[in-house]
Amino acid sequence: MASGILGQSAPSATTDTNVYQVPAATTSVVNINILNRGAAAATVRIALTDTTTPGNDEYIEYEANIPPKGVLERTGIALNAGKYVMVYASSADTSVNVYGLETAV
Repeated sequence: MASGILGQSAPSATTDTNVYQVPAATTSVVNINILNRGAAAATVRIALTDTTTPGNDEYIEYEANIPPKGVLERTGIALNAGKYVMVYASSADTSVNVYGLETAV
């Protein structure tokens, strides 16, 4: 059982990025933290997906605005085996951290 930081990324601008995938035979409860390191606002998307290409029904945030030096955080997200945490940001000045707990099933 893993705990703590499960995935980290400084994604390229305007690119869907896989930050974390739940391992096989595992469930996870995660928190997602996105920091805007830039001097301008950034818009971000978060999707919980079955593949690395998000479908419209898989977004939990879409074009959410993060002010300069601001943070967006989603907590207590339960995920089943194989799920991806995908992010997209308008700026390369973002840092994404996924942290939480994994439990074998």
